[in-house]
Amino acid sequence: MLISLSAPSPRLRGIGLVGISVLFFSTAGLFTKGVPEDAWTIVFWRGLTAAGVTFGYLLMTSGLRRELASFGWPALFVSLLGASGSAAFIAAFKLTSIANVALIYATVPFLAAILAWVCLRERPTRRTLLASCATIAGVVIIFGGSIGGTSPTGDLLALWMTFTLAGSMVVYRRWPETSAAIPSALSSIVLLPIALIVAAPLNAAPEFMPAMAAFGLVFAVSSIALMAGARLLPSAETALLSALETPVAPLLAFLFLAEVPPTATFIGGGMILFAVLWSQWPRK
Repeated sequence: MLISLSAPSPRLRGIGLVGISVLFFSTAGLFTKGVPEDAWTIVFWRGLTAAGVTFGYLLMTSGLRRELASFGWPALFVSLLGASGSAAFIAAFKLTSIANVALIYATVPFLAAILAWVCLRERPTRRTLLASCATIAGVVIIFGGSIGGTSPTGDLLALWMTFTLAGSMVVYRRWPETSAAIPSALSSIVLLPIALIVAAPLNAAPEFMPAMAAFGLVFAVSSIALMAGARLLPSAETALLSALETPVAPLLAFLFLAEVPPTATFIGGGMILFAVLWSQWPRK
């Protein structure tokens, strides 16, 4: 007896793609802390690989022409935001715990809502405002714990990375036709000459080169999977699935690096995670 297997629905494909993206993004802290090179050396080799993979994907899928046609000043602005955010992202992992970075990053939907309110006059819902207040309180608690433990500078860099991502979301909200893949690759390319000036990435230890290249590959695949999955799911569902990175990243850090965050991170992180889940939970 033959068993016919039907193709997965668009929604299931979307969930799978976003799930892959979340799992891969969650490994960023492991790559950064697992490679004993300076932050700018990692930025260089990660960015070089990620840009190459992204442009290769565009050429294979005939998407380069479409991306170039929609590349304007908003895309250039997103590229510069992404560049500064990427540099801060890698440095943050070097200076503070993976849990702190992941939990501060979880506030991006609320920061984006506040920026959209200020820049686009899009008034957020009451639930979003309440959740935003809870996440701000959670971030303050995490910063308080860092003063006596991990580096507040690392937390500030994580906050800046979150701000740049929220700013990019507002740009795409205002100009939805803006290209996405080329700005992602360009944000990596912009950092290459800076890394060559402030560090010596070409002198990196050969034994760590595969890990840094793999980091770039993982980042590119994560970005592509997220863009593809987001097209198949409602925005709220994509945001809710993406929030799973918040507990997954600290769990991987504990399993592979034996990294245990301070108590304040558990308290503040619990507030942030609850706010994210509550804000995205379907209304009845």
